[in-house]
Amino acid sequence: MPVFNWVALKPSQIDGTVFNELNDEKVLQELDMSDFEEQFKTKAQGPGLDISALKAKATQKAPNKVTLMESNRAKNLAITLRKGGRSIQDICTAIETYDQQALSLDFLELLLRFLPTEYERTLIGKFEREQQPPEELSDEDQFMIRFSKIPRLAERMNVMIFLGNFSDTAQLLMPQLNAIIAASMSLKSSSKLRNILEIVLAFGNYMNSSKRGAAYGFRLQSLDALLEMKSTDRKQTLLHYLVRVITEKYPGLTGFHTELHFLDKAGTVSLDSVLQDVRSLQQGMELTRKEFMRQDDSPVLKDFLKVNSEVMEKLQADSKTAKEAFESAVEYFGENPKTSPPTTFFPMFMRFIKAYKKAEQDIELWKKQEAAAKEAESGSPSSENQPELPIQKARRQQMDMIAELKKKQMVKEPLIYEGKDGAIEDIISDLRNNPYRRADKGRGSSKKRAAGQSLQATPDIPL
Repeated sequence: MPVFNWVALKPSQIDGTVFNELNDEKVLQELDMSDFEEQFKTKAQGPGLDISALKAKATQKAPNKVTLMESNRAKNLAITLRKGGRSIQDICTAIETYDQQALSLDFLELLLRFLPTEYERTLIGKFEREQQPPEELSDEDQFMIRFSKIPRLAERMNVMIFLGNFSDTAQLLMPQLNAIIAASMSLKSSSKLRNILEIVLAFGNYMNSSKRGAAYGFRLQSLDALLEMKSTDRKQTLLHYLVRVITEKYPGLTGFHTELHFLDKAGTVSLDSVLQDVRSLQQGMELTRKEFMRQDDSPVLKDFLKVNSEVMEKLQADSKTAKEAFESAVEYFGENPKTSPPTTFFPMFMRFIKAYKKAEQDIELWKKQEAAAKEAESGSPSSENQPELPIQKARRQQMDMIAELKKKQMVKEPLIYEGKDGAIEDIISDLRNNPYRRADKGRGSSKKRAAGQSLQATPDIPL
C-alpha cells in the first residue's frame, strides 16, 4: 500500500482530545479492505499488515512520559525559556530576589503569560503526591513545578515589570503633562487672543445683523470659515481683511501668537491615555509598597521606594493640574471637554495662527507688488540719484551722437571753400563774365597765375 502523508500525534498528545474517543480498529473489522487494497495497491505490493500489531508496537516504543501542560503551551514555554538563556534555578531565584539585572523586561513580560493555571497546579499536586520520578517530566514541566513554588508569584512578576518600566514611563509622561498645562494656561491668560476674537465677533455680527441677529459668541471651528469667505473681487479672504484692520488700527495685537506656548506639543497628547498611565503607575507603586511590607528585607524594593516615591507624587499632582487646566481652558472658550480632547482643541488655534501668518505674508507681498508697479509707471525717478554705470554711460553717449547726426541731416549747412591767393574768387568771377564756352576753346583767367600755382578745394567739393 502507498504511504499516507499525514502528521501523526504522539500517544502522549491525544489525552483529552477527540482521538481518545475514537476506535479505528472497529471500523477496520466492519469493512472489507480487500477492494481498497486492490484499488490503491502499489506495483510492489507486499502482504497485508496487522494494524493492531503496529499500534501495540508503537505504544511499546513511545516513551510513557507524564505531561502537566497542554502541548502548544508547553511548546511556547520551551521557546520562551530558550530566549531567556538561563537555567530553571537561576530564573526562579532572580524572581524571588527581584533581580532585574539577571532577567530582561522582555523576558519577564513573556514569562508572565505562563503563570500556572489552577488545572496545572492540580496536576502538579497529583504528580507530587504520587511521588513519580521527575525524569518522566519534560524540561517545561520541571520548570513549571519550580515556577509554581515561588510565593506570591503573580505579584512578584508584576512588581518586577513595574520596577523596570517606571523610570522610562515617568520620563515619557511628564513632558506631555507639562505641555497640556502650559498650553491651556497660555490660551486662557492671553489678552491679545481675547481681543482678536472680539474683532472676529464684531465683524461676524455686522455681517449677520440683517439676517440672523447678533450672537454672543461662536464656536472655535468658526475660525476656519474666515478663509472660506471671499471678497467681491475674489482677491482676498475675510481673514486678509481682518489682518489689514488689525495691522492698521490695532498694531499691538499683531504678535498675539507669541503669548501662546506649546500648542503643537499639547495637540498631540491623548490626555485620557496619559491619565490612565499615571493611574497604572500609582497602582504599581501601591503593589510595590505592599510587597515591601511583606518582605521588608529586600534592598531592591527599599531603594526603589526611597528614590521614586517623590516622583510618583509629582506625577499625580501634575496629572491633576493638567486635567483641571485643560477642562478650564476648553470651557473658557465655549467648548465641551468631553467632545473636545487636546488633539481637537489645540489644533483649532494652530490652524488659525498658521492662516493668520500666511495672510500677513500675502499682504506684505501685495504691498511690494503695488509699490513696484507705481515705480514702473513713474519712470523710476529714484534712479537719477544713483551713480551711472560704465555701460550705461557708453550707451548714453552713443544715443547723444545719433541724435546729433540726425539733427545735422535736417539742417543743411553752407559749404566752405578754401583756396590760395584768391584763386577761388577768380574762378567765380570768370564764370560770371563768361557763362559758357565751347569745350575746344580755351578759357583763361583775368589775372595771371603765378608759376606752379594750383587750385585747392575742401573735401566737400570734388574736382
